[in-house]
Amino acid sequence: MAGLRVEVLAKRCGVTKGSFYWHFKDRQDLLDAVLERWKEGRIRDIEKVTATAGGDEQERLHHAIEVYSASRNRRGMSIELAIRDWARRDPQAAAVVESVDLYRLECTRRLFVGSGMSDADAKSRSLLLYACVFGLSLMHYGHFDPRLDDLRARIADRIVAP
Repeated sequence: MAGLRVEVLAKRCGVTKGSFYWHFKDRQDLLDAVLERWKEGRIRDIEKVTATAGGDEQERLHHAIEVYSASRNRRGMSIELAIRDWARRDPQAAAVVESVDLYRLECTRRLFVGSGMSDADAKSRSLLLYACVFGLSLMHYGHFDPRLDDLRARIADRIVAP
C-alpha cells in the first residue's frame, strides 16, 4: 500500500481531501481501518461456515471445503491476494494476516478434533485443508478433469476422512 496517496484516492472516490480527513485522521488511519475491516469480515466468514453450517463436524468440514474451493467469488479472492501481497512488505499487515490464518486454522482444527482426531492430526489436516483451498483458488484446472465437482468431492473426502 506504499503507493496509496490520499489525494488520488479522494479524487477517485469523488470526494475532497477535507472529506477524507473528516473520516480518517491520516493515511495510516485509513490503512488501519482497511486491515481491521478485512480481518473482521474474514473472521465472520469462517465462523459462519464452520459454526452455523449445521450437521456434524465432518459435514461442516466438507461444507468449508466446498465454500472455499469454489471459484465463485473472484472479487473476494482478489482482495485476499492484495492483502497478502501487502503483508509481504508490511509488518502490521503481516500480523493481521497471520491472526486471520491462525483463527481460520483453529476453527477447522476444532471441527477435526470434534470428529475424533487427535490434536496433532487435526492441526495437520487444518493446514492441509487451507493449503488445498487456497491453492485451488489460484489455479486454472478446468480442463484437468471433465468432472470437476466429483474431483473436488474426492479431494474433500481425503482431507476429512478419519
